[in-house]
Amino acid sequence: MPFIVPWEKRDIMQRIFLLTLTVLFFTACNNSEKKKTEEAPMTAEVEQPETMDEPASEDFIDITPIEHATMVLQWDDTVLYVDPVGGAEAFEGQPEPDMILMTDIHGDHLNIETIQAVATENTIVIAPQAVNEKLPKALQDKVQVMNNGESAIHSDIAIEAMPMYNLREEALKFHAKGRGNGYILEKDDKRVYISGDTEDIPEMRNLSNIDIAFVCMNLPYTMPVDKAAEAVLAFKPNVVYPYHFRGTEGLSDVSKFKDLVNKGDASITVTQLDWYPNQ
Repeated sequence: MPFIVPWEKRDIMQRIFLLTLTVLFFTACNNSEKKKTEEAPMTAEVEQPETMDEPASEDFIDITPIEHATMVLQWDDTVLYVDPVGGAEAFEGQPEPDMILMTDIHGDHLNIETIQAVATENTIVIAPQAVNEKLPKALQDKVQVMNNGESAIHSDIAIEAMPMYNLREEALKFHAKGRGNGYILEKDDKRVYISGDTEDIPEMRNLSNIDIAFVCMNLPYTMPVDKAAEAVLAFKPNVVYPYHFRGTEGLSDVSKFKDLVNKGDASITVTQLDWYPNQ
């Protein structure tokens, strides 16, 4: 056996000690990464559009998504707010509404404080009776109640209240037929459809001559993307905007929706806007 002097022995011991620490460190890191991977929820990777700084412009209307079901439409000189929620701050920089369209009673569509904050003395509120019943008297004085199948004209825009409801047995509790409204807006032979919270109901599939459609798709409350795509392929709007696509499991796969529509009919333009700027 070779002779080892004391300082050589100390040097070997130090090297063994450092090697042991290194092995323990990398083992701990690997275990930590494995634990993170195991604990991370499995979610579908969904392509999201880039943040928008300007409204989307079609040839006759400007569209500003606010969030989820809430948007601002400007058609010529008429400004419409759809399901305004989020407080006054959500509409900073937006022109004052000539009309407010309300679709349903749920909190992602109806927020009394927001309506009170954004409505002016001259704002007209269009709402189904179920929404009107939840409003304070001061706001009810601004409301024209419209239920499914009824129509009106304001600011040269014809407004038709459309049915919106669930079809699946497990979802019937969310949106009863006749309670809420989708809407068709028409002016100068241009037609815009706002679905509200609905599934691929016959009234949607049988639509015709729609220039722009806003179609919801979120589970469990409305419909999955494949049913939304089937409905769009049935009524064939010129342009469709997927909106209202946040559900209990996160955001619906709107990229899949776009692929399904484009494969079924390449003439339909699918435009994705940023409906969830804070997500």
